[in-house]
Amino acid sequence: MNRRFGFLLISIIACVVLFPFRAPAPLFYVPGEGWYYESYGQNGKWQRPRAKEQMDVAEQAFNKGDYSTTLRAAHRVLRVWPLSDYAPDAEYFIGRCLESKGKDEAAFKAYQNIIEKYPRSSRYEDVLWRQFEIAKRFLGGELFRLWGYIPLYTSMDQTAEMFSKIVNNGPYSDVAPHAQLRIGAAREKQKNYADAVKAYETAADRYHDHPTIAADALFREGISYARQAATAEYDQNTAAQAIASFTDFITLFPNDQRVPRAQRAIAKLKAEQVRGNFQIARFYEQSKKWNGALVYYNEVLQLDPTSPYAAPARQRIESLKTRILATTAN
Repeated sequence: MNRRFGFLLISIIACVVLFPFRAPAPLFYVPGEGWYYESYGQNGKWQRPRAKEQMDVAEQAFNKGDYSTTLRAAHRVLRVWPLSDYAPDAEYFIGRCLESKGKDEAAFKAYQNIIEKYPRSSRYEDVLWRQFEIAKRFLGGELFRLWGYIPLYTSMDQTAEMFSKIVNNGPYSDVAPHAQLRIGAAREKQKNYADAVKAYETAADRYHDHPTIAADALFREGISYARQAATAEYDQNTAAQAIASFTDFITLFPNDQRVPRAQRAIAKLKAEQVRGNFQIARFYEQSKKWNGALVYYNEVLQLDPTSPYAAPARQRIESLKTRILATTAN
């Protein structure tokens, strides 16, 4: 056995010496891109000895649509010259390439690296807007990827988190008011109206000096309150908050084209309040809690004395007063 093994080993060595062959191309891993083979002779084509020259290669390759070379060159800048003036640009072109290749989550993270590592970058504002456009795509239904590769699911939680990061990155930047509104929109899509209201309230308060943003926020706040009120029977408090939001909207922005919609929403909410109070009054009456019933029948009249419930409410009030007096007399 030992002789056979020795003979086999000698044969292998002889083959290597006598018949030299080209080894397979080296394998490299680039974060955000994955594994790739580098063919012989290519190193000299894209690798450079200085950060600026390497960055030039990345930018030129990007302009030609050669995103693979751009990623390799840009990642090399970060790996070899992480503290150079060209590192922010390298991270930026990584994000641009990943966007072009449809890897929006990875692109968002690349842009976030610029925000966190290079806050003085001249591309700061551009990066915020690019993050905003990525988050908007997810708001519109783009799928998040499993393990960064397989498009699998939508997530308004993750989308809202993206918009929140944008706001935190630059709370008083030009893009932040729009991102704050989209947090509310993401919560609305998942029917989380309570969190949607909070997002819109923040937008209306923080960006009150942006009339378009403040108007949108107040109107959407009213819509979210109204939808929240519709999910629970007798939720009179939330309905009242919806009415207050719509009333503020009409008062502050009387020329907005959505004012008629707000007015119709208020009328509908008040009608629902009237109906709800009438039903509560009926419940108390059936439970023989006369005083409680009187309170809610009177509330019906105060909310809308001309509603279809007003006349029955007056009749029940008179009947209950007579019954209470008779009970007291006995």
